[in-house]
Amino acid sequence: MELTATMFLIVCPLLFLAGFVDSIGGGGGLISLPAFLMAGLPPHAAIATNKLGAFGGSFTATIRFIHNRCVSLHLAVPSIIAAILGSSLGARLSLMVDEKIMSYILIAILPLSAFLVLNRKLFNDSGSETVTLDLRTYLTATAAAFIVGAYDGFYGPGTGTFLIIAFTAFAKLSIKNANGQAKVINLTTNVTSMIVFLLNGQIVILLGLAGCLCNMLGGYIGSGLALANGSKIVRPIVIFVLILLFIKILSGN
Repeated sequence: MELTATMFLIVCPLLFLAGFVDSIGGGGGLISLPAFLMAGLPPHAAIATNKLGAFGGSFTATIRFIHNRCVSLHLAVPSIIAAILGSSLGARLSLMVDEKIMSYILIAILPLSAFLVLNRKLFNDSGSETVTLDLRTYLTATAAAFIVGAYDGFYGPGTGTFLIIAFTAFAKLSIKNANGQAKVINLTTNVTSMIVFLLNGQIVILLGLAGCLCNMLGGYIGSGLALANGSKIVRPIVIFVLILLFIKILSGN
């Protein structure tokens, strides 16, 4: 694919914004994937390149949560194994779907993902700050890692949010610990699906690397800001980007 300056002018600011938004209240994937679609990448290449573009932010966030001791390594090990299996399966399924059908799937799933990610009523922060390593917790972690991991490999946006909901609702973890476990799984699914897409020649490497650097910068700046009610900022930004994407789709350009 021939790269143009316009593609970088679209992707770089939006990937910066995605990193910024994700570090404040989540939902960065709802900005980063549309960015690659608006830059003119076909669905498979957009999903694939988005994995590289979002890698920096997910890696930085995971390290931060591990450093702050919000991750149980005992729980992370089976989760990582399940996440690798799920995301590799999802990525392979994605590659099997025709590009035109994939476009319709993206149009259908994006608004639903946005609704779930931005609906904070789905979050339950009544869980324990202490991670209890019982059968329920292990089953929740492995099942969520596999199922949501398959979704992330196939598509992506909202993965972290869906994992947090699973951990708070079923494993009864606090938001902080659920977020930490989700970051480890999300990084795993990101890397696994990225490798599958890379081996199949779907990643636009230079554009993805530029997006990755901008995503890291946005996440670094966003994480340094103490913003209360971050979702109030995230919601209008995500909705605005999705409106731009749908305008592009309807215009056929």
